[in-house]
Amino acid sequence: MKKWGSFTLVMILTMLVLAACGNSSNTATTGNTDTSGATNTDTASSSKVATLESVKASGKLRIGTEGTYAPFTFHDESGKLTGFDVDIATEVSKRLGVEPEFVETQWDGMIAGLDAKRFDTVFNEVGTSDPERNAKYLFSTPYITSKAVLIVGQDNADLKSFADLKGKKSAQSLTSNFGKIATENGAELVSVDGFPQAIELLASGRADATVNDNLSFLDLKKQQPEAPIKVVAEQSDASQSAGLFNKGSEDLVQAVDKALKDMMDDGTYLKISEKYFGEDVSK
Repeated sequence: MKKWGSFTLVMILTMLVLAACGNSSNTATTGNTDTSGATNTDTASSSKVATLESVKASGKLRIGTEGTYAPFTFHDESGKLTGFDVDIATEVSKRLGVEPEFVETQWDGMIAGLDAKRFDTVFNEVGTSDPERNAKYLFSTPYITSKAVLIVGQDNADLKSFADLKGKKSAQSLTSNFGKIATENGAELVSVDGFPQAIELLASGRADATVNDNLSFLDLKKQQPEAPIKVVAEQSDASQSAGLFNKGSEDLVQAVDKALKDMMDDGTYLKISEKYFGEDVSK
């Protein structure tokens, strides 16, 4: 495969790493992060499940999120918490008539934090397909959809479908679902730690392709429109993410669903989506 002499790989990878890591010394809450990853705020956790009435009475919606997962929830160069999920949750809170209070928590402690009522909901790209999660919790209307796509170099004319991966080198995290897709189509896997490294291997010619999330591709192209990579195939199966709530928060979920619908109807959702991905990622 032809190498990309004009590809400013170092700049792209640096941007991705900085965005993903963010500024972890700054948080959006008034407290400090404890060793379990939960954030201690000045507001004591409630022992009761959040309802629309309790949220309105408190004047705020407490939202669990990582703050280290760009472009969904991360810190910008000034240290401000931002991202697609953050903007969506902020707008939802506004339409509920309350202020958003983001409680930054490591992903491993996110569900436990919701169980412990440290926050009222989680907006952090929580997938809706897990059966156990569906049995125990409530989901809002999904607000983002992702699909597996086949990504190759701009000048690659050999790969046009997933079936064309047979005998080709595909840069993948070995335990991911994307790696499984590549294997099922006959690819030889080249192990990587994540999307940035997969792009590095494409750039150096050490891999022919990578199967990855279309959202990661859109994020990279939004940051670096000239990056010489392209999507040549897309799987029809899609995964969706939504706000996560404890059971007992049914009326709160209904209010959030209405806010999300209104956002999509009046163009607010599309504006946020285009800000981060350059297109509508709701479906």
